[in-house]
Amino acid sequence: MDCPRIISKVNRMEDKLKQGNLYEFYGELLNEHQKRIYEDYVLNDLSLGEISENEGITRQGVHDNVKRTTAILEEYENKLGVVGRFFSIKDDIQKIQELLSENDIDREEILKLLDRIYGEL
Repeated sequence: MDCPRIISKVNRMEDKLKQGNLYEFYGELLNEHQKRIYEDYVLNDLSLGEISENEGITRQGVHDNVKRTTAILEEYENKLGVVGRFFSIKDDIQKIQELLSENDIDREEILKLLDRIYGEL
């Protein structure tokens, strides 16, 4: 497999992961039709053709729905920033755990990370 194809596959995987995270946080704000199609495409990894058969709509209709729903979820994140804050806090907690496991505990660094976490909340 050549390098551009590998990069393309990695990019698609990263996109699906991002879409899954957005859906996990904001999916309940979607209508049932949007949820069903988005879940099938992102979470269940069904093809556009498979979803179009299941839903009784065109493949293009499924594509447009996924694209619109992704834009909606991204707009929620742009306005609310919940996903970004969640992962920032998660990273800081992991750093604190690592610092606490060291023999020479850097209390100042831990306090800075805790302040940053409180600021995110």
